Amino acid sequence: MFKYHCLNPISPVGTEKFSAQYTKTENIGEAEGILVRSASMHEMELPENLLAIARAGAGYNNIPIDKCAEKGIVVFNTPGANANGVKELVIAGMLLASRDVVGGIEWVAANKDDADIAKTAEKAKKNFAGTEVQDKKLGIIGLGAIGVKVANVAKHLGMEVYGYDPYVSVDAAWNLSRDVKHVLNVDEIYESCDIITIHVPLMDATKGMINKDAIDKMKDGVILLNFARDLLVDEKAVLDGIKANKIRKYVSDFPNATTAGQDGCIVIPHLGASTEESEDNCAKMAVKQMMDYLENGNIINSVNYPKCDMGVCDQAGRIAIFHKNIANMITKFTACFGDNSINITNMMNKSKGEVAYTMMDIEAPASEDILKKLESIEGVFRVRVIK
Repeated sequence: MFKYHCLNPISPVGTEKFSAQYTKTENIGEAEGILVRSASMHEMELPENLLAIARAGAGYNNIPIDKCAEKGIVVFNTPGANANGVKELVIAGMLLASRDVVGGIEWVAANKDDADIAKTAEKAKKNFAGTEVQDKKLGIIGLGAIGVKVANVAKHLGMEVYGYDPYVSVDAAWNLSRDVKHVLNVDEIYESCDIITIHVPLMDATKGMINKDAIDKMKDGVILLNFARDLLVDEKAVLDGIKANKIRKYVSDFPNATTAGQDGCIVIPHLGASTEESEDNCAKMAVKQMMDYLENGNIINSVNYPKCDMGVCDQAGRIAIFHKNIANMITKFTACFGDNSINITNMMNKSKGEVAYTMMDIEAPASEDILKKLESIEGVFRVRVIK
């Protein structure tokens, strides 16, 4: 029996997927699994028996992933589960910026008491004239689940699409329209595209990547879209670009004091994944990944441990070991079983940066003595008996 705790409201479409082996607890201290959306966990005391945290969404900057790695706590996210919802809002944002729909709507609201508003509007509408997106060049920085979907829709809208992602995955490449031009230097996007949208994770290497230097390289009148993370963009530099007529519109899904209410900015209250379908999909994926890990030890879509999938164990036992990614660890693990004449029938070892994860299927259950020997090996964070 496993116990899980929800730090945020999680769609019941997802939590209903838990089997009878799972019970929800309001006491986080006894939870083996935690489901979370936006609640910050950085100052939280993590329970000793906590095994997994599943973030119902793609971002994970609210979770102390390094601290969790050192405790042998697997942190999952749900990349792609909300991609369609975000994609649709990106397209909407692009159209709102190209056509001054917001300005027009605000004008109508301000003139609602004009009895002859229909006639007045015919004279005023020239102030809100925009441009079409067809035949415009769209630059997409980051070809993950969302970037690929945006690229494919843009092609159907008749746009010329450029994509930049030095780490594009095989799955993304298969799903990407063959008509998208994959560029190897992001400067090509800055210099040639009419509209630029960013879809990369927030890391040290990407923080503030849209800065003054990048903006200076862009075409005059460029439209910028940010539905990924606010800190990817130096928004003070964006405001300077708007004042200098370098940037025509900046569309962001992250309201803050810098851009809210500023001329040239269309700021949306973080609605990218705020659809029923997105929340349901994220919850279902988070629950599915957590169950597979708690029951079988398999890791899919973890942000702090490597992917490792050995299916369902059909042997007498399965052991999972969380450890540092250093030499000679496997030799030490196997010796613990060999010294006790226990045969290892299947094994998988994967690493991710400074940490590694090893699973072993064994022909006889591991004794307490073996477990203690494994735990005592220098560099081991945690040993878990799965079966």
